[in-house]
Amino acid sequence: MIRPSYIFTSESVSEGHPDKVADRISDTVVDAYLAADPYARVACETLVTTNRIVLAGEVRGPEAVVGGLEEKVRAAVADIGYDQAGFSWRDADFACHLHAQSADIAMGVDASGNKDEGAGDQGIMFGYATNETPQLMPAPLQYSHDILRTLAAARHSGERPELEPDAKSQVTVVYENGRPVRAASIVLSTQHREGLSPQDVYELVKPYILRVLPDGFVTDDTEWLVNPTGNFVIGGPDGDAGLTGRKIIVDTYGGAAPHGGGAFSGKDPTKVDRSAAYACRYLAKNVVAAGLADKCTIQISYAIGVSRPLSFYVHLHENGRIDPAKLERALPEMMGGCTPRAIREHLGLNRPIYARTAAYGHFGRTPEADGGFSWERTDLAEELRGLA
Repeated sequence: MIRPSYIFTSESVSEGHPDKVADRISDTVVDAYLAADPYARVACETLVTTNRIVLAGEVRGPEAVVGGLEEKVRAAVADIGYDQAGFSWRDADFACHLHAQSADIAMGVDASGNKDEGAGDQGIMFGYATNETPQLMPAPLQYSHDILRTLAAARHSGERPELEPDAKSQVTVVYENGRPVRAASIVLSTQHREGLSPQDVYELVKPYILRVLPDGFVTDDTEWLVNPTGNFVIGGPDGDAGLTGRKIIVDTYGGAAPHGGGAFSGKDPTKVDRSAAYACRYLAKNVVAAGLADKCTIQISYAIGVSRPLSFYVHLHENGRIDPAKLERALPEMMGGCTPRAIREHLGLNRPIYARTAAYGHFGRTPEADGGFSWERTDLAEELRGLA
């Protein structure tokens, strides 16, 4: 039975959250290799803690790239805004432990003879879209992202120098008849300069939060919790260690849809954890954009070294206006069978476009002229309407 009225919560974290710092660094490494060789292989993990940055993982690409990584990593940390006593782009200890990719993995993934390029790993990937926001994303997550992105812009511009990079947001939304209608609660914890009280921070951030939420979404009954611990001066990697891939629900759908379990950041697009998840979002978004369903979930699965997916599943959440089995036949063929190579070529993924994905979600973004967020296009919608 479909439950028409309920409350649901999602959270987001800022670019300065320790795990997001790690994601940004790992994706900076991916971009560095793809800029030098579009077919480079990268699986980079990053650890950040008090004045320390550690890279580890496997790569295959031009050896010269390694020599320039430290400068690129420090530039990424500077861009986020960390120049603090406990973590600074200038003098944090940097260690790189990247090494050559396993020959056994390469053998399964590489194309050779009559064998097409295989998936970089086994696994299941999901994509989701819903028409409850213009971005075709779940409202609690979209609003959580928008809050932090707006506050980050105010910090970067110098408009709000009191704010520091580390922050988390959480929005609880009331749904009635399946639609988001108001905010039950808004939680924001943001790192700040010494000397500000929670009330000071509340008064500082409230106008920015109201700016990004729909008119009437915040009511007199909305509960506000701003810096509920009372003080948030020590933050970022100095306050808590960060690791690549620990914010996968923030990266995807805020818990409103399934997640396959594989992180995105630090992986080149031959890894289906990343590229096939992007493909699933792309196809699901086009189904909803075409008006064939209010919500769409797609699952796809692979075996390592095998090019064709093992399964392709479409769920239209009891509101579909087309037989999902028809979509299960048609959608893969719109992307060349959804092989890893076909996905990469269709979405143009062999480019240095990944550092920008590391914060505020990989989905619900605007496609960019250089190919960034290409999986957010809705260029299949017209063709899909013809299937109904």
